[in-house]
Amino acid sequence: MKAMILAAGRGERMRPLTDTLPKPLLEVHGKPLILWHLERLVASGFKEVIINIAHLGHKIPKALGDGSNYGISITYSDEQDEGALESAGGIVKALPLLGDEPFLVVNGDVFCDYVFDANFDLGDKLAHLILVPNPEHNLKGDFGLNGTSVLNEDKIKYTFSGIGYYSPKLFNNLEYGKSALSPLLRDAIAKNEVSGELFNNIWHDIGTPQRLEDINK
Repeated sequence: MKAMILAAGRGERMRPLTDTLPKPLLEVHGKPLILWHLERLVASGFKEVIINIAHLGHKIPKALGDGSNYGISITYSDEQDEGALESAGGIVKALPLLGDEPFLVVNGDVFCDYVFDANFDLGDKLAHLILVPNPEHNLKGDFGLNGTSVLNEDKIKYTFSGIGYYSPKLFNNLEYGKSALSPLLRDAIAKNEVSGELFNNIWHDIGTPQRLEDINK
């Protein structure tokens, strides 16, 4: 299984830190966020990762190279000319690099100790989402969970972690261009085509300078 790290966003809420550095290169305990992901991917048996780049994107290949220093092959999906294509749009552009088999996608601006699974089996589902307990900045949550079935609405809703396993078929009818992932997921959830699980360990969305400062403390 291949993996994709979403690393193209502007990171407006992280300004001024992201005026000179892409958000995935911001450091937690002296190590760039994206490098934490790469090391976990390698430890989990992944061999290939695609990273999409846009805002100050040239700095990411300069920092990481082809991945050989970390024991993984990195290919870059370059969105610098278009500007960031958002999550689903970025995945659509990268599909030729991801291939015909299911793949893992993780947001480049989260910090977690989730153990990625290079052998994850989607079965007949189009997606499998990793959900987490709601942080203070998203107390209403995003999706419900009934066993392993993800729901659009429920009495208790959890936050989407930015980590998911996807079939390329999920993106079949999506045209090239800027496109958010949430509407696509909600349509598939309504058809009972999305499974999920609740992850209760370390997970942080590094969305603001304050959150970055807090986690470094």
